[in-house]
Amino acid sequence: MLQPIKVEARPGYRIWLEYDDGVCGELDLSHLVGKGVFKAWEEPGHFEKAHIDEHGAIAWDENIDMCRYALYMDITGKSWDELPDEAEAAVHNAPPLTKTTEPMQN
Repeated sequence: MLQPIKVEARPGYRIWLEYDDGVCGELDLSHLVGKGVFKAWEEPGHFEKAHIDEHGAIAWDENIDMCRYALYMDITGKSWDELPDEAEAAVHNAPPLTKTTEPMQN
């Protein structure tokens, strides 16, 4: 199911991940530090809060999470087309990222 089962924050803004299919690897995320929501990683101890959230994303808080499939592709060098069909189904069945509302009436 390409589910991350372990995540470990490492020095230098790197994370080590292990997936349920046995794939493991370390990713350097230092290029994101200080940019947008990733500014929070500059706070002592914040980057070390990396965890797997209830949806399988790698998260640090309610504002910062990363797609498990994108990270898997970074580790393996695979393209989206090389991932199992369940990845596409999971993305298409995911809940919306924003709440939709009815247009305002004048």
